[in-house]
Amino acid sequence: MRYYIIAGEASGDLHGSNLIKEIKKLDPSSEFRCWGGDLLKEQSNNLVKHYKTYSYMGFYEVFINLKKILNNISICKKDILEFKPDAIIYVDFPGFNMRIARWAKSKNFTNHFYISPQIWAWKENRIKTIRKVIDQMFVILPFEKEYYKKLKYDVFYVGHPLLDVLNENIKQNLKREKLIALLPGSRDQEISKILPVMLSVTKYFKKYQFTICAAPSKTKSYYEKFIKVYNCENVNIVENQTYNVLRKSSAALVASGTATLEAALIKTPQIVCYKSSWISILIGKFLLRNLKFISLVNLILNKSAVKELIQSDLSTKNILKELEIILSEDGKEKIIEYYNELENLLNKKGASRETAKKIIKYHLDSNS
Repeated sequence: MRYYIIAGEASGDLHGSNLIKEIKKLDPSSEFRCWGGDLLKEQSNNLVKHYKTYSYMGFYEVFINLKKILNNISICKKDILEFKPDAIIYVDFPGFNMRIARWAKSKNFTNHFYISPQIWAWKENRIKTIRKVIDQMFVILPFEKEYYKKLKYDVFYVGHPLLDVLNENIKQNLKREKLIALLPGSRDQEISKILPVMLSVTKYFKKYQFTICAAPSKTKSYYEKFIKVYNCENVNIVENQTYNVLRKSSAALVASGTATLEAALIKTPQIVCYKSSWISILIGKFLLRNLKFISLVNLILNKSAVKELIQSDLSTKNILKELEIILSEDGKEKIIEYYNELENLLNKKGASRETAKKIIKYHLDSNS
C-alpha cells in the first residue's frame, strides 16, 4: 500500500518514523511519502518538506506566517493528489492536519489520526469534524479513550509510543552526576525566550555541569551564540544524546512538551519552563482556561507533580528556588514517587506496532 504521513515537529517525526518501521514489517511492499523531519526522511526516503520550514508555534506566530501556512497546505493537497495514497496518516500537528483531513475526506481518501488532537484541552467542538472525516483515531494518553467515549466517538488506546522508544534506548540506569540537563524546546520562537532564562542560573551552580540537549533540527553553533552572550563557563552542548544526558542528570530544566514526559519516565527531577509572546499567552489563557496544567506529567496525573514556571514566573529567582528543592533528598524522593505513579498509569507498550496493525487491517477489511 501507499502511505502519506504528515508530522509537524520533532516528537511527531520520531513517532512517525517508528510507525513506518512497524508498517514495513507487516507490509513489505509499502511505499511512503512524508512531511516531517530527518527521521521520517531516513525511513521513507521520500520527504516533501522538513517541518522546520512549515511548523509555527503560538497564536501570534501562526498569524504573522498565515500566508506561508496556507501556501504549504495548497502544496500538500496537490502532492497528495499526485501520490494517490491508500492511507493518509496524520501524526499530531492538528492545526495543519485537520485542514488537510477535511479536504482529503472530500476527495475520498482514508484518514488515520495517530496521536489525537488534544480537544480535551481546547476546541472540543472539533469532535464534529473528527466524526465526519477521521476513519480511525489512535490515542496515547490513558484518559483520552474515556473522554472520547463521553463524546460518543470510538477510538483506539494504543499506549504512549515514548515507552517503546525509551525501552529501546535505555538499557540500564546510570549513576546520577553533578549534571543539570537543559531542554529548551525545538522551535526558534521558544528557544529564544526560554534558553536565556535557563542559562542565567548557571553561574549560581558552579559545582554543576549544565548540558544543553540540542534539538534534532539545530546545530551546536546555534546554541553557542546564547552561551557566548551569557558568558557561561559550565555549559556544554550535545547532539542526539538527550536520553543519556537525562539518565545521568541530577535535575533537568525542560520546556513544556513531550520532553517533560521523557524526563519523568527516565526518573529525572525536573522543572517545567515555558515562555512565549504575550499575545500568544493571552489568547492561550482564554482558550485553555479550563486547563489546570500545561505539562503532560501533571495533566496525566491530574495534580501538580512537577513545578511549572510559565511566562513571568519563569525567572532566575524562581528557577534557583525550585532547583534547590528538587536537588534535595526530600524533594527528589517526592518527585520520584509521582513518577512511579505516572509509569503505572502508562503501563501499555507497543503503540507503533498496534497502530500499524490496525491501519493495515482496516484496509484489508475494506477491500475484502
